[in-house]
Amino acid sequence: MTTYIALLRAVNVGGTGKLPMSELRAMCESIGFTNVRTYIASGNVVFESKLSEGSVKAKLERCLETYAGKRVGVLIRTGAEMVAILEANPFKSAAPDRTVAIFLDTPPPADTLTTASGRKTEEIAFGTREIYVHYKDGIGRSKLKIAAAKEGTARNINTVATLAEWATA
Repeated sequence: MTTYIALLRAVNVGGTGKLPMSELRAMCESIGFTNVRTYIASGNVVFESKLSEGSVKAKLERCLETYAGKRVGVLIRTGAEMVAILEANPFKSAAPDRTVAIFLDTPPPADTLTTASGRKTEEIAFGTREIYVHYKDGIGRSKLKIAAAKEGTARNINTVATLAEWATA
């Protein structure tokens, strides 16, 4: 049995994509995932499954599309990957609520930095399938746009830490 973390895109953010976490838990259980727990209302769910990462992603995306009537992007990581993402954070001395990991399905493209716009004081680094961003002046003030992040989803390091802890408990 593998512990997975599913990170949903654009759920309960800015009044869009409303999805009660109780519904998300029920969906995950209905498709055979076990030990299902959700964390905060932004679409974070930890569970166990015997399925591969690709199968978990496909099943959950189909279920969410049926529920929402539109595609809901899902990024999947194993518990071990989430721990490694937290440990690899290149901005460990920065405030965890001003640092995010942007989760992607694939490694960041080579042109990620050259195609980013609006960059001021933000620091950017790459992980395996993540882009780390430290927003020195705060996320709310930033005008940073990273084209490679369009199909990804960001979580601050506090959330990453909690999900890593839950996945290894």
